[in-house]
Amino acid sequence: MRKHRRVVWAAAVAVLGVGLWALVHARSAGRASAPRTPVPIPVSTAVAESGSINVYLTGLGSVTPLATITVKTRIDGELMTVFYHEGDTIREGAPLVEIDPRPYEVQLQQAQGQLAKDQAALDNSRIDLQRYEALITKNAVAQQVLVTQRSTVQQNEGVVKTDQAAVANAKLNLVYTRPTAPITGKVGLRLVDPGNFVSAAAGTPLAVITEMQPMSVIFTLPEGQVQAVIARRRSRAGLRVDAMDRDMSKTLATGTLTTLDNQIDPTTGTLKLRATFDNKDGALIPNQFVNARLLLETKTNATLVPNAAVQRNGTATFVYVIRPNSTVSVRRVTVGTIDAHRSQITSGLAPGEHVVTQGVDKLTEGAAVESQTPDGVAVP
Repeated sequence: MRKHRRVVWAAAVAVLGVGLWALVHARSAGRASAPRTPVPIPVSTAVAESGSINVYLTGLGSVTPLATITVKTRIDGELMTVFYHEGDTIREGAPLVEIDPRPYEVQLQQAQGQLAKDQAALDNSRIDLQRYEALITKNAVAQQVLVTQRSTVQQNEGVVKTDQAAVANAKLNLVYTRPTAPITGKVGLRLVDPGNFVSAAAGTPLAVITEMQPMSVIFTLPEGQVQAVIARRRSRAGLRVDAMDRDMSKTLATGTLTTLDNQIDPTTGTLKLRATFDNKDGALIPNQFVNARLLLETKTNATLVPNAAVQRNGTATFVYVIRPNSTVSVRRVTVGTIDAHRSQITSGLAPGEHVVTQGVDKLTEGAAVESQTPDGVAVP
């Protein structure tokens, strides 16, 4: 009886083992035969849009004031007073300094005294001439006396004119004792202190005044871009120019193109251009280096995508376009104008299509993708 039970138990265990083996084998075979679903690749996307994009020409420029004047003394003397403060904005005609006027006041008095003396001599000689002219009609005076008196009058007239010039010169020297600002601008650091002797022969500078408003920027463009600028100026005056900082991240000022130079530099193959800016906030400082960005034209109804969407290899320029079934297709495109953030697609893409901007390094033709926001959230 016990032997029979053992046989039954052994048979049951064998049947159970065979069943388990068959079940496991069937499941393994099923998994091996079932096709694997590819895991979508997370990517960031953007939509191609229709909009406007600006065409810029950029050249290295230098801030150049329209006028910079070094005021120098035109007379000799001791500097008595300095009226300006360093860094002041001075209006045209405002006094800058005062040079000791006393020697020139004395010279004026001397010239005026000499003029009065010679004027009296001229008046007396004219009276004598009138008397001789009356006497000559009565033959009461010799003809030679009349001729001599006429010459005396002319001589005295010349002396009076010389004295008048001396008086005018003395008055002019008095004006030079208080030189004024020839333009409205910003005065620089003080160049001479009161008490010093200044000399016209030595060309002693008294102040440097720079016109700050308006301000100009002189920049260069390659010879090949000049004709496009000339053509645009014929159809539209006052092309906009932006003065950018060194890394092109900030606009310092906005102005207009004023003029072009009359010849191309043969050593560099570039042409100089001048743009003028209001510079109301004083952001442009003379001799400052800037990047001048000239707005040549604005293209409208252009197909635009982020710059990150455009991919390049050795032979082609392309984008990854997302199909409705969430797979990507490699699409060759032609790129037109490019700015800091966007690229114009002239052919190969239409507005409204979705393109991949991030995650392109793992993509191939037909790869499944999952659109995500920059924070990693899936986009339906």
